Amino acid sequence: MLQGEKYLWKLPQGDMHQTLSIAAAYNLSLPIAQTLISRGLCEKEVLDTYLFSSFERDVHHPSLMKDAVRTVERIIRAIEQKEKILIFGDYDVDGITSSSLMMTCLLPLGAQVNFFLPHRVHDGYGISTKIVDRAAQNNYKLIITVDNGITAFEPARRAKELGLDLIITDHHRPHGHLPDAYAVVDPHQHDCAYPYKFFAGVGVSFKILSLLYELKGLALPPKAYELLLLGTIADVVPLTGENRFWVRHGLNFVNKNETTSLKVLKQNGNITKAVLSATDIGYGMTPQINALGRLEDPRQGVKFLLGTDEREVAEVGRILRDLNETRKGIERSIVAEIVAEIEQKRIDLTKENIILAASSSWPPGVIGLVASRLVGMYGRPTILFHLTKQGIAKGSCRSIPEFNMFEALQASRSLVEQFGGHTVAAGLSIKIDNVPLLKQALEERIAAQLTPQELQQKLVLDATASLGDITRKFTTDLHLLEPFGAENREPVFYLPNVVQVQKPVLMKDLHVKCMVFADNVIKPLVFFNRPALFEKFLVCADEPFDIAAQVTENHWNGKISVELLGVDVAFKGVV
Repeated sequence: MLQGEKYLWKLPQGDMHQTLSIAAAYNLSLPIAQTLISRGLCEKEVLDTYLFSSFERDVHHPSLMKDAVRTVERIIRAIEQKEKILIFGDYDVDGITSSSLMMTCLLPLGAQVNFFLPHRVHDGYGISTKIVDRAAQNNYKLIITVDNGITAFEPARRAKELGLDLIITDHHRPHGHLPDAYAVVDPHQHDCAYPYKFFAGVGVSFKILSLLYELKGLALPPKAYELLLLGTIADVVPLTGENRFWVRHGLNFVNKNETTSLKVLKQNGNITKAVLSATDIGYGMTPQINALGRLEDPRQGVKFLLGTDEREVAEVGRILRDLNETRKGIERSIVAEIVAEIEQKRIDLTKENIILAASSSWPPGVIGLVASRLVGMYGRPTILFHLTKQGIAKGSCRSIPEFNMFEALQASRSLVEQFGGHTVAAGLSIKIDNVPLLKQALEERIAAQLTPQELQQKLVLDATASLGDITRKFTTDLHLLEPFGAENREPVFYLPNVVQVQKPVLMKDLHVKCMVFADNVIKPLVFFNRPALFEKFLVCADEPFDIAAQVTENHWNGKISVELLGVDVAFKGVV
């Protein structure tokens, strides 16, 4: 272990003989081979699966998913009998792309289909009995949820009363028992035989539609692969197994086939690269679509993604861009507000293990993003609440890998009105009066489960590298590890004993740039949003230091240069 300025570093380990063997077998740079070993990817079969995804090996037949066949048979009957079908989605990118995917694939088959996406503030999350009643009044015979519904017990009961068939497709974990629906498709069901469990909602929808098109003897519309790509990346599901295959497939597709909506998202995000990565989509493109559901009406998102009129798509694209900039400003304001609370010890992280804050002025659609930022800044589980006039606090939780937030909420379910989600991300509703009791229960659970060291922010370094290793060959090899995302994070490399060759530069009062030297090689090193490091680099002068950095390609004016993106630094001297 090595203490950096922000993180406790876990230094890379590895057998040099094994590293050399893998590097030779796959023609890889040594640090890339060591990265694979550090991640437990050592055996040939495992390495082949990871480095070279294949449809035959990684993709399982959709009929293995519980209730998928029953669902497809019901959809076919609805199409043949010209019954009205309602797709009920969600207001995030996963819900928007899932709804778009259903529309894209069902309309060409002659389905009488429409969709509804709830407004985050007016309608709340998930299907409700009100929606079921309205669907019955409008003569719908089949409702299909996408990216929600696994806890829709009352809506399922109401649908049955009214003679509507409700099909639930979801990817969230069930709460012990299931709604009494016509069919429930969710790979997390304990008796679901599908081998891969970690799809986004759009992935579950995709499997159903793949089976439908297979039974019809047709090829899926090409747009389906783009929508699957966007929703999977945006929902931050693990980029492992089948997800990894489909994201790679989708990236290959969109980099050869640029749709109007994708072109607008790239322009809005100032993305000029010829080849898009999962990181470009996750950070530069899908947040624009998410901004609709966070601040406005998400139904425009379907219109944008499926639109063919360039002027209409561009107009919605302008709204997306403006809303996303507004969202960023709101997010920065809330972060600053909570950081001030922490600095003034009103939230005292020397005594408290969880960051919990609430306000009636924070938009409910933004607090999840702020919670993620705070976890990254402080390494503590975080819950932020939007307080309503009805005495209910609506919260977004983000956690650290060491603390399972879903299980913690389950243990406190007597205090909570509703909750759902995953191990490190969840949402909940709770009476405002119960918020202090929940905080106390979570603090006690963290104290019982975690040691102080487990609560310290840690950084796992994947491999040791020298500046001489950082070449175009290195970045070519690094691309084999993509796509990067959840459970396949971008590697961080340990570069010991480098020195500065000129004074550091503080850019926009936020970012620190310096030129580092070792092994007769000079490379640029940039730390984004770490202004406090500027003075420390000045004091360090020409003393050697260690860096933890990612390696990135900078695309500018048609030229590509390789540079280091600093994650942390460990000074050795008087700094």
